[in-house]
Amino acid sequence: MKKYVILISGRGSNMRSLLEAGLPGACVAVISNRPEAAGLDYARGRGLPTRVVDHRQYASREDFDAALAAEIERHQPDLVLLAGFMRVLTDGFVRRFEGRLLNIHPSLLPAFPGLTTHAKAIAAGVRLHGCTVHFVTPALDSGPIVIQAAVPVQDDDDEDTLGARVLAQEHLVYAQAARWFLEGRLAIRGNRVLLAGARPEEAALRAPLG
Repeated sequence: MKKYVILISGRGSNMRSLLEAGLPGACVAVISNRPEAAGLDYARGRGLPTRVVDHRQYASREDFDAALAAEIERHQPDLVLLAGFMRVLTDGFVRRFEGRLLNIHPSLLPAFPGLTTHAKAIAAGVRLHGCTVHFVTPALDSGPIVIQAAVPVQDDDDEDTLGARVLAQEHLVYAQAARWFLEGRLAIRGNRVLLAGARPEEAALRAPLG
């Protein structure tokens, strides 16, 4: 059975969706850079090993990433899942786990990388917003895309209402992407991810409808 590790920084809502999805693999550790992260209590409640590598205890990003990588490697995972892990990782760390490091981002990449994505989407006037699961590369929020989900942007949306609608989709697509990886169905070809056995999708999304 393949093994995976989840990295969190806070409440871990995406971690919870992953753990509740019945993935075809074993979660061997939940690791946080913050000892107060609420998600750690949930993981402990499920009987999972938890670890803390506190970034505030290290003099540099490189030192922290080296310690984090060593802790991850101790569990020998096939897959590392960033689930609300609020740290920008160094190039060396990313290359160490290249091809087995997934992240979920709350926008339809390549649109709106970085933070405050829902505010950016509203300000830009886009009609569709969403989330993206992608392999992590040294360039921020720009790795090969596994799966995306889109939601309409309503005229009366604010960051909270739009963010809640996107988060509901995050919980679905991140578990799906992890499942595909653990089943051995994903292959990276350049900047594209190929899914073995994928069904062609011809339906179009339109917003608004009138």
